[in-house]
Amino acid sequence: MHIEPFQIAIADQDIDDLRRRIRATRWAPATPSPAWQQGVDAAWLRALAEYWAAHFDWRAAERGLNQQPQFLADVAGQRVHFVHRRGVGPAPYPLVITHGWPGSFVEFRHLLDRLCDPAAFGGDAADAFDVVAPSLPGFAFSPAPARPGMSAFQVADLWASLMRGLGYERFGAQGGDLGAGVSIALAARHPRIVDGIHLNFLPGSYEPAEGAAQKPLTSAEEKFLREKNEWVALEGGYAHMHTTKPRTLAASLNDSPVGLAAWIGEKFRAWSDCEGDVERVFSKDELLTNISLYWHTQCIGPAMQMYWENRLQPMRFGEGERVVPPVGFAHFPKEIHHPPRSWLERTFDVVQWTDMPAGGHFAAMEKPDLLAAEVRRFFRPLRQQRR
Repeated sequence: MHIEPFQIAIADQDIDDLRRRIRATRWAPATPSPAWQQGVDAAWLRALAEYWAAHFDWRAAERGLNQQPQFLADVAGQRVHFVHRRGVGPAPYPLVITHGWPGSFVEFRHLLDRLCDPAAFGGDAADAFDVVAPSLPGFAFSPAPARPGMSAFQVADLWASLMRGLGYERFGAQGGDLGAGVSIALAARHPRIVDGIHLNFLPGSYEPAEGAAQKPLTSAEEKFLREKNEWVALEGGYAHMHTTKPRTLAASLNDSPVGLAAWIGEKFRAWSDCEGDVERVFSKDELLTNISLYWHTQCIGPAMQMYWENRLQPMRFGEGERVVPPVGFAHFPKEIHHPPRSWLERTFDVVQWTDMPAGGHFAAMEKPDLLAAEVRRFFRPLRQQRR
């Protein structure tokens, strides 16, 4: 496997073109509705766009991202961009951590600090990790797949090959959103090399096996499935577009930076523990670093393509099928779905379950200390078993 160092270097003319496009925005007419009721708030979006064009410093953001050791690798015919942080401790444990949409590898900056060097944050150096944080195919600097079929299951195969190529014979996995699906697929398809997986999200397509051998649904499970269906009806329009007509949507979002900011920014508000004020949790600079990454790499279309592929290969399990490696789950209160533990236990060996005190869908950014502590706790006995 060929690996080469990588540094982000967006051309000056691309930054200038972005600012020109923002200033030339044709703003949508206002509608008589309360702020955020029908999607992104126009006043908030205008303020964000004005800041993006006049004050946001991409070069400063780029320097910050380039402090992370980044690489490109050819993995089974797919070019993969990844961060590879070595742990500071006596025996760092290898961990692959996977992002989702509308995030990117930039979500993990503060989490990686705490996982790789726990002693710097009051923890034990014995809990240090070697962390590999790849960009999903089609996201950021990982090119779009050349062929169809790149669902979470195929990405899991790529990650297994990547970790082997980096010299890790066994490892753990962690993820939320799309990354949770990849982590589950890693455990399901590669149980001999994956020690365990830690999740902070359960994929919406997950279904345990049905049949006579299965226990009847509990009242908590019935409530969860009912609430999930209600959420999909009211809040799932974005996913329906991604899974059915991604190219139609990409034609707009790839051409309009303000449209892209609206599509992504609204989700950071709706899915985070921000009490309606997104900038209580994420600064404009944090939001725009992630949005600018989508813009400069023109990855919004390829990123949505993974929803299409996952629809064709959903996370469903056959009769009697179980995932062997143990699972840890951090249940954040403002996450978009709230499965009961029993729903996971129909398929997984759940050895750690924590109802978190605060945080939402973007846990690595919102609550890096809380998430890092949970990940350390889950993998502590697994790393001891390897000795």
